[in-house]
Amino acid sequence: MACGGGPVRPWRRAPAAEPAAVPPTHLLLRCAACGTAVTAGPPPAPDAHAAGAYRPGPPRGSRLAAPLLRRFDARRLALLRARPPGRLLDVGAGRGRFVAGARAAGWDARGIEPSPRSAAPHVEAATIESARVAPGSLDAITLWHVLEHLDDPAGALARLRGWLAPDGVLLVGVPDLGSLQAALGGPRWYHLDLPRHRTHFTAPGIHALLARTGFEVLGVEHRLLEHNPFGMWQSLVNRLTPTPSWLYNVLKRNARVRAADLAPTLALLPAAPLAAALEAVAARRGRGGTLAILARASGQ
Repeated sequence: MACGGGPVRPWRRAPAAEPAAVPPTHLLLRCAACGTAVTAGPPPAPDAHAAGAYRPGPPRGSRLAAPLLRRFDARRLALLRARPPGRLLDVGAGRGRFVAGARAAGWDARGIEPSPRSAAPHVEAATIESARVAPGSLDAITLWHVLEHLDDPAGALARLRGWLAPDGVLLVGVPDLGSLQAALGGPRWYHLDLPRHRTHFTAPGIHALLARTGFEVLGVEHRLLEHNPFGMWQSLVNRLTPTPSWLYNVLKRNARVRAADLAPTLALLPAAPLAAALEAVAARRGRGGTLAILARASGQ
């Protein structure tokens, strides 16, 4: 568990993220101490991060969304607190978009990605375990919505710590199980993404995990436009659609258009500004749907 202690008990069952997945639901176990949950059972199939919503190829509307995505990438770079550009590794680089943006901003950036989703330049097909990185060679490591996919997040963080230069920093982004949208979405919270997400962190849980793997937290951000407003709205819509996260899956070319899903989605489109406002209030109170933490190795 994230905090390294506390009893873990069965908590709830929640639907799989993929439409018509087998099994259709998964059991979550939750820590009584830090509130972090884990997905019970064996890890997902080897192709889980290269199929369904994660399959290679651009989603619908990707060209229209490109300017917004570039702004999200710029915001992620800004979370490094205006550090001078140096050697950056994006772990779980996906299609390589952030690596390209970081290089354009002057960073000596590259990425690693274990799934076949990326054939982008400067992205190596490797895992944290297989990547060859010289100790102390990196000024920044970004781990953006990757840690929740790992069955051994503590082991991964310990390995990444050894790759950082003495003044290097780690930027971690994860969904927050303690968020307002997680509470409102319940078992249909948009960011559960079962069974691909193995650990469902709370803020106390991720802080405890970083501390016990040798990191000191420098800053926390709960106001993240990249995931949070849409996550709030989609979590509320999920309460009414038979297919969890139906609109997201349609955009990812991963779900059929059905009246039972389309009607409530269209009916709640006007509520998107209200959902965004609700998320903004939650984020100001430290309960945004996702959070980002900047950390460095302890004692540096």
